[in-house]
Amino acid sequence: MAGSLRDRLLGRASPGITTVRPTPNDNGKAPQFPEADAPLDGVSSGMFTPARPEAATLTPVEQLKLELHRRLIERLDLEALEHISDESVIVQQIRQAVGELLRGESTPLSHAERDDVVDQIVYEVIGLGPIEPLFRDRAVTDILVNGPKEIYVEKQGRLSRALTSFRDDAHLLAIIDRIVSRVGRRVDESSPMVDARLPDGSRVNAIIPPLAIDGPVLSIRRFGAEITVQKLVEYGSLTEDMVNLMAGCVRARLNILISGGTGAGKTTLLNALSSFIPSAERVITIEDAAELRLQQEHVVRLETRPPNSEGRGEVVARDLVKNALRMRPDRIIVGEVRSSEALDMLQAMNTGHEGSLTTIHANTPRDALARLETMILFAGTNLPNRAMREQISSALDLVIQVSRLTDGTRRVTSVTEVTSMEGEIITMQEIYRFRRRGISSEGKVVGQYEATGVRPQFVERLQIAGVELPPHLFAER
Repeated sequence: MAGSLRDRLLGRASPGITTVRPTPNDNGKAPQFPEADAPLDGVSSGMFTPARPEAATLTPVEQLKLELHRRLIERLDLEALEHISDESVIVQQIRQAVGELLRGESTPLSHAERDDVVDQIVYEVIGLGPIEPLFRDRAVTDILVNGPKEIYVEKQGRLSRALTSFRDDAHLLAIIDRIVSRVGRRVDESSPMVDARLPDGSRVNAIIPPLAIDGPVLSIRRFGAEITVQKLVEYGSLTEDMVNLMAGCVRARLNILISGGTGAGKTTLLNALSSFIPSAERVITIEDAAELRLQQEHVVRLETRPPNSEGRGEVVARDLVKNALRMRPDRIIVGEVRSSEALDMLQAMNTGHEGSLTTIHANTPRDALARLETMILFAGTNLPNRAMREQISSALDLVIQVSRLTDGTRRVTSVTEVTSMEGEIITMQEIYRFRRRGISSEGKVVGQYEATGVRPQFVERLQIAGVELPPHLFAER
């Protein structure tokens, strides 16, 4: 198969094999590898009409890239690509095919320009197009495409504009469609918002017209190499004492809620803490877009499903939480509680499924508990305030607050125990905190971690579970 692919790419198909040009499938969506310079079917009828690139606005090299890509797609045998699982083989064959096409061109190119043309064609065929080099940069954590000509990246917590762009809206839509179609999702006028993921687990969100007024918008949250708790200590995100406490809480099966804002590092911390879960336990994860990468062997991953084009078949997180309870879990990890599944999650924690972890968007530990109350109301149970708060206080043991500071660094800013109920109020006590002192001349946040001197009430539970913590761990300093 690998040996014949280049012939198919160049139109030299063997007898009995027909090279095919991608055509729209039955539901009107564009094929997985759309023609580079043609708008997606349905794009110009109802959503918006993308501007086609004018030849006068393109450099000779850009025109060559466009023409080569068009010719390559015309000869592309989708079936041949589908049967090759090794991406390196596909890349090698495409490079050879593009090289042969280039030899027939009269446009003078330097070696660097030829290599660049080949790379760009490969990115267009099997990658993310113009943003593929950004995605391969391990220092980039976010890629934010605000339109075909406006792309930003985040490195080390700082946003900067990237020196690359898509040709037009149709080009950007083609890449979006490729991403979401690979995970069985769709984006069109009837469903203009979508969450998806890339093969490496990176999270993708796309929104297109008519909801996005100025054209398609693509946001990618990258996940690089696995970040362990030791790496987080090296980065200054937390201290060794805090790691010892959190590890003990995970091993002793305490229920932990990780709270923080967007991009604060909640998922990263959850992944790191999961390394302390004993390997013999059965873990079930529930997510909207699968991005958790737990380090245990016995992990069952569940993912929600959006409705189909007819508005049917939706599976929400609450359905998966209920189903997970029938799957004999030792621990349930909900990637993020956002709605009514919070009630089922709390009930699971209160009915023998201890040791569960989840994340929530909130600015402080107290705000996190208030948001849980609001989410319980989404379930339509009409529980009185006291009953809701009793559920929360008895289910949760620890709230870890993470924040992205003004200098772009991410830190655990508070470790707080949920103790009990006093009257109508849930009582909490802070164990560790990050105290900010100011901003240095280089713009860095200056501060230090400190223990509050409070000995948490759950220490006895840790001891019963065989987790011994050194006495100095909670000494005020």
